[in-house]
Amino acid sequence: MRQPFLHDGEMVLAAPAQAWSRHDGTMADGIDGLFVSDVRVVSALGVAVDGSDVEHIRTDRRGATAVAFTALLRGLDGEGADPRVRLDRVRTVEPTGMTERLTITSGRDVPIDAIVTVRLASDLAPMPLVKSGGAQAPAAFTPTDGGVTWGTEEVSAELALDGLEAVVEAEGGLVLRWRARVAAHGAAAASWRVRAEDRAAVVAAPPRPVPLATAPTGLPALDEWTAQALGDLEALELVLPGGDDDVFLAAGAPWFFTLFGRDSIWAARMLLPIDTRLALGTLRVLARLQGREDDVETGERPGGVVHELRRGENALGDGAVLPPRYYGTIDATPLWILLLHDAWRAGLTDGDVAGLLPALRAALGWLRDAVPADGFLTYSDPTGRGLANQGWKDSGDSVQWHDGRLAEGPIALCEVQAYAHEAALAAVVLLRAFGDDAEADRWQAWAADLKARFRGAFWVEDGHGGYPAIALDAAGAAVDSLTSNIGHLLGTGILDAADEARVAALLVDPRLDSGLGLRTLATDAAGYWPLSYHGGSVWTHDTAIAVHGLLRAGFPEQAERLAAGLLLASRSFQGRMPELHGGDAAADGSPVPYPAACRPQAWSAAAAVVVRDAVLRGSARRERIPATPGSTRAAG
Repeated sequence: MRQPFLHDGEMVLAAPAQAWSRHDGTMADGIDGLFVSDVRVVSALGVAVDGSDVEHIRTDRRGATAVAFTALLRGLDGEGADPRVRLDRVRTVEPTGMTERLTITSGRDVPIDAIVTVRLASDLAPMPLVKSGGAQAPAAFTPTDGGVTWGTEEVSAELALDGLEAVVEAEGGLVLRWRARVAAHGAAAASWRVRAEDRAAVVAAPPRPVPLATAPTGLPALDEWTAQALGDLEALELVLPGGDDDVFLAAGAPWFFTLFGRDSIWAARMLLPIDTRLALGTLRVLARLQGREDDVETGERPGGVVHELRRGENALGDGAVLPPRYYGTIDATPLWILLLHDAWRAGLTDGDVAGLLPALRAALGWLRDAVPADGFLTYSDPTGRGLANQGWKDSGDSVQWHDGRLAEGPIALCEVQAYAHEAALAAVVLLRAFGDDAEADRWQAWAADLKARFRGAFWVEDGHGGYPAIALDAAGAAVDSLTSNIGHLLGTGILDAADEARVAALLVDPRLDSGLGLRTLATDAAGYWPLSYHGGSVWTHDTAIAVHGLLRAGFPEQAERLAAGLLLASRSFQGRMPELHGGDAAADGSPVPYPAACRPQAWSAAAAVVVRDAVLRGSARRERIPATPGSTRAAG
């Protein structure tokens, strides 16, 4: 079995529900279906009309939560070449399920009768099984006075009808039938609705969602991306069950429709210029789930931030089986510290921060214990069932040498040391602000010591000025591939000014800069392939982190160049940037979809805010440059 492709799917969402289909609205196989809380409650959907083909002509996305499908019913037409009868279906997803409204509109001079049949199926498959390409046996439907029900001890679903009748066939199929009478030059409508409840759910819809908005820029492509992104982000908002008001972002659809420490933190951090409420909710939720004990099976350690939260075990298909609450991440804990600091700088109250100081001290304890004297922050999986790689590039082949050999762990990633360094300095600021100068002094010295050791261990000399290695392997050797990871170092303070300038130049080197975003691995590496998940593809959030780092380090032109590449790519994806796309050069055409990429993805959507900042700064910078006589300047 293979993981289903997503690139040609149509989806709408309102977390924790999401609906995937073909472009014409049909649900057939693969990822298709209505999911509520990572359970597929509808696995097949087809619409037919007696006496006519249903000829799809338009799909109209209406924000994040609704989509319309338009088809012609030429078998019901009269004389003449113009199509006179159409079927419109509007699908709307809500946190508990989905509604579909069907409307037949006629331009004929006489009434028409139409019999519309909707066929549904359900397999109640869990998301990890669907991701592996699997399915389950069909669920049994039970007719009721008002509709149909089905489910298990944990999951129950109910179908309600308006204008249709339901028939459960002898073989178990579910058929909805609408006998429509359409007046001359008139219309008729009917609808059906599925609602589901998952009593094992670990996430829920927020009782009070956080609205997201920003002023238009007047740049059409940028405004299109930003509007789509903010709408998608609102639809990705979640809370923990039980009436909790702390809102965080699901990592992405379909596979990561839950809390992910790293992803939720990065997305909230990117959104700080327009909102701090998601940051506060994310910080509080992760603090409540912070590690309390040592547990080899889950990767839990005191003070550690959780990697992901699931309703059950998550079998990854490569032998790894992650427990429902899994802590196998090396970067989420320092990133939590950075989010706390940056959110405070962006406007969190002292009272908000004071309530999180115990979690800060626990996270610092985790960081202190994780870094040995004269060593670096490393990871390994002692169980053989967890993630082999525990940075953001977490695929099995993501850390490789220039010649293509895989690095052996324990592994120390370059960007993780940068996060740790910046987190220690952020802690210094917070600790001093809240009256603990002695502890602040200790972390100031800790950060200085880490920085002093970093360059000598990680710098790769190449005869052209060198570059930071992606990682150190088990022997402490610098893994010499040139990767996008170096962009995460900028602005963290772990590099001196000259080395930051060298990194800035490399980020716009054609080996890394595709013109449509930053490649994860340079094109001259033996393992490079443009459709490799972490070995040559372009990740939107990864490029955005580099853009943000370039701005912080004082390289606005390079930042704008990378931002412009993402903006160009966004036009091919109608503003809904996927998790990743192919690393082919812009000169070769539009971006090649990575067919299994999630969309929307929280940190890909949030990247629009970073790109917006870089583009607007670039426009402002050009406006301040006086034109020389006889020259022309690009308009901002």
